[in-house]
Amino acid sequence: MRLANSLSPHLKTAPALRETCHEYNAAMEKPRRIEREFGVPFPGEILDESRRTQTALKRLPMADRLNWKELFGREAPVVLDLGCGNGRYLIGSAWWRRDHDHLGVDILPVVIRYATRRANQRGLTNIRFAVIGAQELLARLVEPQSVSEIHLYHPQPYYDFAQVHRRLVTPEFLALVHRSLLSGGQFFLQTDNPGYWRYLQQVVPIFFELEERAAPWPDGPKGRTRREIIALRRGLQVFRAVGRVRSDLNEASARRLAESLPPPVFDADRRLRELDDLE
Repeated sequence: MRLANSLSPHLKTAPALRETCHEYNAAMEKPRRIEREFGVPFPGEILDESRRTQTALKRLPMADRLNWKELFGREAPVVLDLGCGNGRYLIGSAWWRRDHDHLGVDILPVVIRYATRRANQRGLTNIRFAVIGAQELLARLVEPQSVSEIHLYHPQPYYDFAQVHRRLVTPEFLALVHRSLLSGGQFFLQTDNPGYWRYLQQVVPIFFELEERAAPWPDGPKGRTRREIIALRRGLQVFRAVGRVRSDLNEASARRLAESLPPPVFDADRRLRELDDLE
């Protein structure tokens, strides 16, 4: 009895210890719920209902810019995914980089619903999704020099000449990306369209120190995005690069340069249109 009374109160009694072990074993035996796309695991795992979150950003400011600290409840590096689709890349980044905050946007409500549902199921608190165009987001809602990373994967090339004006990556857009990023911030971009890639090679280095990448990203050897997975399965070449903000270029200079550069009027090659239907 003296021995029992002398034990630390933090040590569990035998019945309590057995109960804890039982709970631990039950948790370990419970199978992980993993999704797959085209055989490739979707990042993270689906959690129980009690651990899920709400990641939809349904109301955007009408007059003010986004306040990252208010949105996420802390100060952390901010990552944007423009045209995020079903959220594959951004959810993976939020899952593995809990010390970063993430915002994904797309103009299609249906893909944002898919992305939001998956982020909710994974219990993520460092990610939000919203329905808005990339250009409007950067021009109206993002504070200058407030973002650490901007990701742009497979922007729509628009094959019909009548829709060329809808192409996202213009010199004016690149000036907005440059304005939004912190000093040393990174701009990740990727496409499987050779015409788009040639145009990007021409204009992106005006605003960023560009480093082209032949190999897949290390975190996504089979594809960071749904589109990349499809392209690689079809044997298409995927063009990748990361750019760092040119420190010798201020906002006014970037705007002036943008006015002097050519618009994206390249030939997108209609034969590649089938891939868009699959996506």
